[in-house]
Amino acid sequence: MAKPEKLVKLAQEHLNGEEVKYWVFGAFKSEIMGKSTLRNGVFIATERQVFFYCKKSFGFDTESFPLSNISSIETGKGALGHKINIIASGNKAEMGMINKGQYAEFIEYVSSQIGKSKTSDAVAEPMLDAATEIRKFKVLLDDGIISQEDFDAKKSQLLGV
Repeated sequence: MAKPEKLVKLAQEHLNGEEVKYWVFGAFKSEIMGKSTLRNGVFIATERQVFFYCKKSFGFDTESFPLSNISSIETGKGALGHKINIIASGNKAEMGMINKGQYAEFIEYVSSQIGKSKTSDAVAEPMLDAATEIRKFKVLLDDGIISQEDFDAKKSQLLGV
């Protein structure tokens, strides 16, 4: 069995240059040919995804969970170590027997990314403000308080056109 640090290093070849934020090592629960099985590997958190990597006798297995698709994360601790369940797009990824890695930091980081959209907040917020302002001016136009020309000018200004 490969050491967790070596697995993280091997996994980096598949991360397309993404920086490893945090990682945990444990037993990943999966189904192979309809049969439940455990595979030792690492969950790696990057700025875009949670990535699973495990080394096999002749190759490796990977699975990617984009942070934008993760809807919840469940955690716990038992006699054999910590556990993490990640729910993403209706799928559930389970890892147990976690005794190595940055467990607390991993959980905190992934939890902080839940519900964040793919677009940056810096871009989304001004567009939302502009839309709200345009709606306000549309009401003024509809009530006859401002002219169509005034509305069009304000709309162009708010949209940066």
